[in-house]
Amino acid sequence: MRGHDRINTALPDELILEILNRLDSKSSRDASSLVCKRWLGLEKLTRDTIRVGASNNPDSLIKLLARRFVNIKNVYIDEHLSAPGQFALQAFACRRIEVYTSSDVGYLYSHKSRQIWPIEAAKDNGRRHGGDPSALLYPKLRHRTEKRVSEEVEMDSYCLSDAGLTAVSEGFTKLEKLSLIWCSNVTSAGLKSIAEKCRFLRSLDLQGCYAGDRGLAAVGECCKQLEDLNLRFCEGLSDTGLTELAIHCGSSLKSLGVAACAKITDVSLEAVGSHCISLETLSLDSEFINNKGVLAVAKGCPLLKVLKLQCINVTDEALEAVGIFCSALELLALYSFQRFTDKSVILPGSSVMAEYLVKELIKRRMKRRNVFSAHSFWYFFFYVHVSRSLYAIGKGCRRLKNLTLSDCYFLSDKGLEAVAAGCSELTHLEVNGCHNIGTSGLEFVGRSCTRLSELALLYCQKIGNYALSEIGKGCKHLQALHLVDCSNIGDDAIYSIAVGCRNLKKLHIRRCYEVGNMGIIAVGENCKFLTELSLRFCDRVGDEALIAIGRGCPLQHLNVSGCHQIGDLGIIAIARGCPQLTYLDVSVLQNLGDIAMAELGEGCPLLKDIVLSHCRQVTDVGLAHLVKKCTLLESCHMVYCPGITMAGVATVISTCVSIKKVHVEKWKVSQRTKRRAGSIISYLCVDL
Repeated sequence: MRGHDRINTALPDELILEILNRLDSKSSRDASSLVCKRWLGLEKLTRDTIRVGASNNPDSLIKLLARRFVNIKNVYIDEHLSAPGQFALQAFACRRIEVYTSSDVGYLYSHKSRQIWPIEAAKDNGRRHGGDPSALLYPKLRHRTEKRVSEEVEMDSYCLSDAGLTAVSEGFTKLEKLSLIWCSNVTSAGLKSIAEKCRFLRSLDLQGCYAGDRGLAAVGECCKQLEDLNLRFCEGLSDTGLTELAIHCGSSLKSLGVAACAKITDVSLEAVGSHCISLETLSLDSEFINNKGVLAVAKGCPLLKVLKLQCINVTDEALEAVGIFCSALELLALYSFQRFTDKSVILPGSSVMAEYLVKELIKRRMKRRNVFSAHSFWYFFFYVHVSRSLYAIGKGCRRLKNLTLSDCYFLSDKGLEAVAAGCSELTHLEVNGCHNIGTSGLEFVGRSCTRLSELALLYCQKIGNYALSEIGKGCKHLQALHLVDCSNIGDDAIYSIAVGCRNLKKLHIRRCYEVGNMGIIAVGENCKFLTELSLRFCDRVGDEALIAIGRGCPLQHLNVSGCHQIGDLGIIAIARGCPQLTYLDVSVLQNLGDIAMAELGEGCPLLKDIVLSHCRQVTDVGLAHLVKKCTLLESCHMVYCPGITMAGVATVISTCVSIKKVHVEKWKVSQRTKRRAGSIISYLCVDL
């Protein structure tokens, strides 16, 4: 019978839920919820993640969400995201806000503008308010103060408070992951309510929150399954709170991150080392942490796999301990260390390495029942020759796979050679601004680390062509290469990589002025799996290089910004040879014109993002040909293009139904275009 629903009545709720859980895309899940009321109710049960931007009266919004979605396990609240406040008020008042989430993502969405909007909240950066006593003496000042206070009280309604956090704890009792970003009005009371009612909490991320030690201690006492804790810019926290947490739930904690928390020092890290025996990931960014804290963690956390350090007061002694005690380490990142060296020294009896080696010698002697004299003991104790820093890592961390060295000025080729010799399983290496690391260190990596899959060299002026020649010979599995401001690397190096590393998928080169057509042509002829190519401000690269790339590489991402020798011929070759292209940056190409735009429209229908800024020969005609066929276009940057006028901007807006961002000069946007799509247009700022 016409209009009779035969399918819906025959399917049980369990089967429909199973179907909805198997939907991957957000659009499919949203569409399914609009089928009927029954499906809307069932679809709510499948949502487990909510992301909330800053909003007017967020406490009430949280209560509304808690009533609608009962199976939420992950909550992300970020008050740093903002949008026009007037829109926030109107949207909330008209109940035009809905939370669209999938298994791993959620948004605030406006039906009126068809755009995703994080609703704005005016923040007060955590400052508490009060009247000014001097206002009693000065009427004008009192009037201004009262006005300011009333405005600040109104601002408070825009920020998540302890009441909102209590609503989270009461509404989402199955909560496993909570992220609070710049929620400056949240205090220990709110965090305590989360701890008491969300016993299954596994991950807690606090950034820019003013919750104190009592709140963190409550989390430690109640949330015995906590595995991941991230503390950034938490001025209210001190060693007391972190110590209490480590004592109560240290056995479950696996990941800890501390950044810019001035009151967290070595004291709490010693507690972490004593109680968090299961810790696998540690990230520290602090100038108040010294060797003592890192030593404690290294000795007490033998399962440590990931270590990221940006602590200017940590020296070689701490890194030696990591090499000795953290044999399971897989990722090591060292940032801005000016006190690390790789020199061979004679260690005194008080050093960690000497103490460890003496203990090992005693154990071995006792097993062999071999007694030695006190003279020989003290001779050994005070004259142990040990290499420091990266030597200890290379010797003790044989499982290391990922190494990042950034702005470590005193590390040289010797240290890198030591790591390469001992860590043959290394797959990712980044050297950034380490001015004493040169060609010989990279040569050794090429000979020893045959499993290397990604290499990044940034601001390395001493590394030359022969280093990458050895990489090309020895690292056949290399898939990604990043080069930035390496003035001594040229075509010979790129040619060696192209010939030796035929599995290369990503090649990013910026401001390497010795790289030209020869090296890139070799890439096009040999690297048949290359999908991402970025050649930014490489003045010697021209059309011939892109012709070879178009013939041999299935590119999806291309950036040739600032390559002045590239013109229509090169981009036409890309358009005809790379139909899967989705991203293109051709900014600052003075020889690029409308012919290339028309070819791109014909040959690259999947194009989603294009940057045309500073292309002086591109006009409205070429832009019209481009957008006519590239119907999936989502973003278009076209500032400082004198050939593009109001008509061209209007053509982009009216033709591209999926467009989300247009970057252009303000005077090129007509009032009609502004009314039609004002929310997706971002203007070039020229008034500053």
